[in-house]
Amino acid sequence: MMKSFIHVEPESHFSIQNLPYGVFRPVKGGKPRIGVAIGEYILDLSVIEGAGLLKVTGLIQDGIFAQPTLNAFMALGKDVWSKVRGRIQQLLSEEEATLRDHLALRDAAILKMSDVELLLPAQIGDYTDFYASKEHATNVGTMFRGKENALMSNWTHLPVGYHGRSSSVVISGTDIHRPKGQMKPKDADAPIFGPSKQLDIELEMGWFIGPGNEQGKPIAAAHAEEQIFGLVLVNDWSARDIQAWEYQPLGPFLSKSFATSISPWVVPLEALEPFRVDGPNQDPTPLPYLHKNKASTFDIHLEVHLKGKDMEQSQKIISTNFSYLYWSMAQQISHHTVAGCNLRPGDLLASGTISGSKKEERGCLLELTWRGSEPIKLTNGEQRVWLEDEDEITMTGWCQGDGYRVGFGELTGRILPVID
Repeated sequence: MMKSFIHVEPESHFSIQNLPYGVFRPVKGGKPRIGVAIGEYILDLSVIEGAGLLKVTGLIQDGIFAQPTLNAFMALGKDVWSKVRGRIQQLLSEEEATLRDHLALRDAAILKMSDVELLLPAQIGDYTDFYASKEHATNVGTMFRGKENALMSNWTHLPVGYHGRSSSVVISGTDIHRPKGQMKPKDADAPIFGPSKQLDIELEMGWFIGPGNEQGKPIAAAHAEEQIFGLVLVNDWSARDIQAWEYQPLGPFLSKSFATSISPWVVPLEALEPFRVDGPNQDPTPLPYLHKNKASTFDIHLEVHLKGKDMEQSQKIISTNFSYLYWSMAQQISHHTVAGCNLRPGDLLASGTISGSKKEERGCLLELTWRGSEPIKLTNGEQRVWLEDEDEITMTGWCQGDGYRVGFGELTGRILPVID
């Protein structure tokens, strides 16, 4: 097993087998730049690049890692990504002396995570949210339309999605104020306006697009993964009471656009390859442009923890897996572009809520509490149906290797009272 000269605990998400990319700024000052996570440290790629140690990778411009976003690097494509990743692994290997034995360069290039501020990894031009979990769609449909009509007639034929709001995508650790909007109580004759009372989470994963495609030229499913730079955790906060009133006939609007949180570290698709697995059987067989030609998903364990203001420790409330998604990332990309839509470097696509067949695998409070009829019991004696002010949500996920992990770190967000 490859090991780094930097000590990495077996439970660390950031092994040398991972090396996720992120954008950071030293807390003591300085411009944002790009690095990779390794154990409890960050390798500053702008320093490594400046020292000439990445020239062998085929990078076509200088200073690409001294930029405040990953967009330019994302645009270079799979071959360059793979060469750069391989070179970084080589430089961090315990058997490679180039960086290991160059003490001055090590001091300049290797920073403690506690000494930096993590920033949004990309300038997100567009954000698309899908609805790719069959279990989630079935549960929600059953609640609102009954078991016989749980899935809409189109659901097993195409990946359902909608265009989200990129301006309100925020980095982990950003507090979220409770949104306001119109709601129509069940027995009311007219809507009311006020703070959402049914604020929810949605456990999702997202992926950043690399080079993209020209308008009018779709991306075939067989080649769609070549467009995936890497993956992040996503919490697509949702105001269910606002959504219930506004979503017909066009779908979510204010109930989703107030905030979407993402984790700071972008895990390269290549790092997930050892964990590739088959997804669920698809029946009926999708149309030819959505056909899968290989195992199309990954064994990524996912968890959600909740901590109320009067709780000493957080409590795990959800445990599920990315591999449960019915529609693969490649199928979602192919469908997104089949009509001619162009994707661009830094675009973010998200899976929609990820749920499994067991109750603890349901990826949102709407499902976990079955629309409020089965409250969650917390360790301090409290209950939850929806999020309360000062509740803090932590999402995490990882792939478990033999003696190492490829993980995503944590995605946190705390609910603050509504802004008057």
